[in-house]
Amino acid sequence: MIKIFSLNKIIYLIDDKNDFNLKKDAILISVNSAKEMLIKYNELTQNEKPYNLYFFNKDIKTLFKYFSGMFRLIEAAGGLVRNKKNEYLFIFRNGKWDLPKGKIEKGEGVKTAAIREVEEECGISKLTITKKITATYHIYLIKEKAILKCTYWFEMDCKDTAVLVPQTDEGITDARWIAKGNWKIVFDNTFESILEVLKNESVIPLAN
Repeated sequence: MIKIFSLNKIIYLIDDKNDFNLKKDAILISVNSAKEMLIKYNELTQNEKPYNLYFFNKDIKTLFKYFSGMFRLIEAAGGLVRNKKNEYLFIFRNGKWDLPKGKIEKGEGVKTAAIREVEEECGISKLTITKKITATYHIYLIKEKAILKCTYWFEMDCKDTAVLVPQTDEGITDARWIAKGNWKIVFDNTFESILEVLKNESVIPLAN
């Protein structure tokens, strides 16, 4: 299953109908061509409800090809970084708490990009990737052009004790180590995709 966040919907691409979570505000649509995907997507996203859209095809790769073909696809990488005090690294960008991440450069490896972006956005080094967490997808607009962004997330350990330096030219106004007990400030003002990363890493209860 692939979960995609957009401005007013949550979209699920599934290859098993048992993954369909029957809710009052959910609908299941079988898709067998790129044209059918485009028609159904445009039709359903113009309406306020349903909020949860499930698109089904027996081949998830084919289904993703149909879906991603409607957008410009951008790939990015980032990290959920922990220090020796068991605090986690967050940044404040464009009015919301976020995790450090950025676009993968041409010819660059995903893990290399993840470490580089964390280093650039927070002014730190001595990072070690410990494992892959998940990939998140979200849709947004740039100059009325629809973008589908896929971000690959990694758990990282940091041995650097230097003062954090937020990358202000990328719109980051704060970079901060935050202990789990103080995460309410993040929960109250972050993106659903960031909560998805934290849930996948089991660092917050699934009920949050």
